[in-house]
Amino acid sequence: QVQLVESGGGLVQAGGSLRLSCAASGRSFSGRALGWFRQAPGKEREFVAAIRWSGDSTYYADSVKGRFTISRDIAKNMLYLQMNNLRVDDTAVYYCAVQLPFRPLITTTPSMYTSWGQGTQVTVSS
Repeated sequence: QVQLVESGGGLVQAGGSLRLSCAASGRSFSGRALGWFRQAPGKEREFVAAIRWSGDSTYYADSVKGRFTISRDIAKNMLYLQMNNLRVDDTAVYYCAVQLPFRPLITTTPSMYTSWGQGTQVTVSS
C-alpha cells in the first residue's frame, strides 16, 4: 500500500523560499507520475506541479512556473517542491499524490491521482 508523507511547510514572508518534501513508500513508482497540489481555504484543490518518476517530464501550473521546481530522488524515494519568491496567494495546504497507473501523460486533475498525503501547511505573510 502506497503511503505519502509531506513535510517542510511553515510560515514565510513574501519573497521567501521553502522546500517541501514528500516521503513515498509502499511500491515502485516506475512508470508513474507524482504531483503536488494545494488547497486554500474555501477553494478547490488545484494542481501545482508533477513529475514522471523517470524524471523525463515535468509540468507546472502557470501560476508557479519559474518560481517552483519539482524534483525527485529515486534512491531515497523522495519527492520535493522547491518554492522560491513565494507570494501571499501561495498560502495553502500542500499535498503530494501519485497519478493513477496506465497514463503515459501527466495530468492535472486531482481525481486522476491517488494515495494522498495528509498535507503540509504553507503560510506566506505580506
